[in-house]
Amino acid sequence: MKKLYPVLIFSALIFIVLWQLFFSNTNYYLVCVAVLIISMLPFFSSFERGEHTAKDITLIASLTALAVVSRAVFYLIPQVKPIAAVVGVSGAVLGAKRGYLIGALSMFASNFIFGQGAWTPFQMVAMASVGLCFGLVFEHIKPTKISLAIVGFLSVLILYGLIVDLSSVLYFNSDMSLKGILAVYAAGVPFNLVFACVTAVFLFLFGETFVKKIERINIKYGICRND
Repeated sequence: MKKLYPVLIFSALIFIVLWQLFFSNTNYYLVCVAVLIISMLPFFSSFERGEHTAKDITLIASLTALAVVSRAVFYLIPQVKPIAAVVGVSGAVLGAKRGYLIGALSMFASNFIFGQGAWTPFQMVAMASVGLCFGLVFEHIKPTKISLAIVGFLSVLILYGLIVDLSSVLYFNSDMSLKGILAVYAAGVPFNLVFACVTAVFLFLFGETFVKKIERINIKYGICRND
């Protein structure tokens, strides 16, 4: 089944794209949402097939809840949300797979407060990509306040910004013209820049301490392997 899984995903993607392009009116938004949802399945399936203790799941759930709270507590201040910092540190300590999972789940859960919609899969994949990026980067380098802040700033500005703004591109630019695409992305740069700067500040001030706290819990109770 493990060998068949990539084939099934690829076949599903091809079917959705062909169906939309040739057998129905072109709906890039539906195609993109479907692709994003299917792209998350390997991570969730891989985690589901793995062997996890109650402590492991509890730690992931706790960090997800903390990420949700960190977004909700700044509800009234646009783009000033430390959720990416929490997800990033989680990925740096617990690994890329768990970082991806925590990022996706935290955006899905917090959108019950901020509002669910067709943009939710974009936000889930975007924040999951931040956790994945931290996990991959800090597998090779030591997480310090400087390195955490730099990776946080770049991952939010580039990864999160490009993926989330794609939903706006598909919504406001139905003809998919290059001029329209660039205009939508340009309009999103100030918001992404603020979010990236806020993430970098939180990571610079609290990231290193947060890393040590999670590492201490992880080592003390033997909860997770960094994979």
